[in-house]
Order: sequence, then structure tokens, then C-alpha cells
Amino acid sequence: MGNIGLFNDSFPPIMDGVAVTMENYAFWMWQKTRRVCVVTAEVPGYHYDNKPYPVYTYHSLPVPTRHPYRMGIPRFDWSFDYKLDSVPFDIIHAHSPFASGALAHKVAERQGIPFIATFHSKYRDDFKSIIPDRFILDMIVKYIVKFYESADQVWIPQAAVEDTIREYGYKGPLVVMDNGSDLVTSEDLVKVRSSAREHLGIGADDNVLLFVGQHVWQKNTKLIIESLALLKDSEWKMYFVGTGYAAEEMKQMAKQLNIGNRCTFTGAVVDRAAIRDYYASADLFLFPSLYDNAPLVVREAAALRTPSLFSVGADAAQIVSDGFNGFLAKPEAAEYASRIRSLLADKTVLRKAGENAACTIVRSWSDIVDEVLDRYRHLIAGKSHRTIEI
Repeated sequence: MGNIGLFNDSFPPIMDGVAVTMENYAFWMWQKTRRVCVVTAEVPGYHYDNKPYPVYTYHSLPVPTRHPYRMGIPRFDWSFDYKLDSVPFDIIHAHSPFASGALAHKVAERQGIPFIATFHSKYRDDFKSIIPDRFILDMIVKYIVKFYESADQVWIPQAAVEDTIREYGYKGPLVVMDNGSDLVTSEDLVKVRSSAREHLGIGADDNVLLFVGQHVWQKNTKLIIESLALLKDSEWKMYFVGTGYAAEEMKQMAKQLNIGNRCTFTGAVVDRAAIRDYYASADLFLFPSLYDNAPLVVREAAALRTPSLFSVGADAAQIVSDGFNGFLAKPEAAEYASRIRSLLADKTVLRKAGENAACTIVRSWSDIVDEVLDRYRHLIAGKSHRTIEI
């Protein structure tokens, strides 16, 4: 019997939504099958001895202006190529269309096994900030579409993502596969919140706002800071958790708008227990991004009963109904700030929306992976006409 191969360009210690997805896929698949391995770009000085499953890494280079991301170069890593040839696979699942995705497709073709690719991100927007030439951008998008056309199945993390991949030119079938959360809990959330605030030195009655994610302008982080600057007369504390190319500029912007002393920039937080404390402590999660497709962070916040404030029209907001399990505001500083103000003034509304979010938009990764494995089995049986116990 072979392995399930999970391929992606990033993996912890690099933390983003796709890397967290991969880590949870790998953890729960190992728990349930004992036959999974991860293939990813190396992070110099970092080792995966603490993982129960194999992690195969190939040579990489730093991505200019996008620290801490790495650009994989597996085709120039001959020893890695030889090592991977000795690994038998039953199915391969790529979570990126770039270096790891191309490698995943090559291995799947070579071994004659099913190949799944998940479309996670608005890739054109990712490149637009560093490549101003429209012709080059169009060529990159054509490559991305061609990559997904090569897969036996293409998965998207929520239905709203279909608009993006269709806009790119992909015309094939799609499978919606939700993301989960590893923070789902049956514990008493009042006690969890109290303990979390104590750990972080936050008062029981403080108004706490939170953003977790890459510190990049594409996520509309500028709007968050501009909105908070309009709330100087209100009592609140803001936590920015994460890192990214815009982190220092965000700090400077907060200082220039005279709210620097009320905004805490934690940097990258890899420890999941620490991340849990931030989610549990927050009254409201601020996520005005128009860039994200199906962000894990809003599901993670919801798992700890913290509702999110989205931008009207955002793909990420398609999972909520305004006022029921989340909130919407126009992506303008005055409108966004006004909604924050009104929500902080009514904690009952916040708590109810948080409870509804936990019930309606969150599933455990264990549950998600059961569904993923079932889909794998059907795809293997359909392509190889054999039944595999995974």
C-alpha cells in the first residue's frame, strides 16, 4: 500500500492558512491511516523530527519582499528527486499550483495515480503587487489555469471561490471541500476566555479587537488602522497577530495616527495554544479583506465564539448572515469604524453572534478529514479500479 502525498510550497514554521490546512490534513490523516507524508520547500535550520509523519523537503530560496516565504527549486535537488522516486503513493494532493504543484503533478503522472489540486488563493492579486506588467500577469494566470486543468479533481474551500477560478478561465468541474478548525472545543468558554485574558494581561471588561493573518496590504489592513484612528474616543485594545512585508509600515501608520500605544503587534505566533488565547480573549475579529477566498482565521475565531466583522461584498463574508453569525460593513473607514463602535456598545449582540458562528461555520478538522479520505477512496477506485483501505 502507498502513501497519501500532500504537497505545498509552505508548511510550518511558515504560518498561513494553506500551511495550517496542510498541517491539519497531515496530522489527522496520520491519526486515521498512518500513511501520509508531506512534501514542501525546506526552511533552513528547521527540522521536522517532532512530526509523526515523514516530511520531505527540497531546496529553496527566499522570496524577495515576502519574508518568510521560500521559493522551492525541486528540479535542481537531485538527491531529493531520487528519494521521492522511492516513495510509493496511492494519491497525491497539491495545495499550490507552483513549484510543489508542478512536482506533485509530475510524480502523479510517473506513478499513474490520482492527482487532486486545491485552489486556495487569489493568485493574480498575489503577483499584482510585485509584477506591474499585465502581459506577464496574464501569462501567470494562464499557467495556473493549465495546472488546474491537469488535475483529476479540482477542489475549492467554499462555493464563493468558484467566481475567482472561473474568472481566471478554468471551465472544468469543481468540488467544494470546507476547511476546518483545530480550535473546536466543548470546554466552558467563559472559563477559557477568563484564563486567556489572564495569560495576556487583559482586563475582564476591556474591549479587545483582533486581527490574525499575514501583515500585507492586500488584506485591507490599512482600513483596520484607519478605522481605529476614528475611534480614539472609545476604549479598546487592538492585537495584530502575524507577520508580513507590511508589518513595519503598519506599525508606523498606527503611530502616525496616534493609536500606536493601543495597538499590539505580536509578530508571528506559531504555538497554537497561544493563538487560542488571542482568539478567546477577543470581543470582535476584524477581517475587512476583499482578497481572501475562504480564510481559516475567521473559522478559528468562531471556534472560540468570537464573531468577525467583514467587508460588504467580500468572498470571505459569504459564509455569514449579517447580525446572525457575523457582521458586515462597507469597506470605508467611517463605515467600518461606526460598526465597530456600535458592536462594542452591545456585548450581548457580540456574544450571540459568536455562539451562532460556532454552530454554523465551524467544523473540526477530524470531521473534515473523514470526508476528505472518503473522497480519496472514491477517486482511487475510479481511476485504478481497485479499493484501497485508507
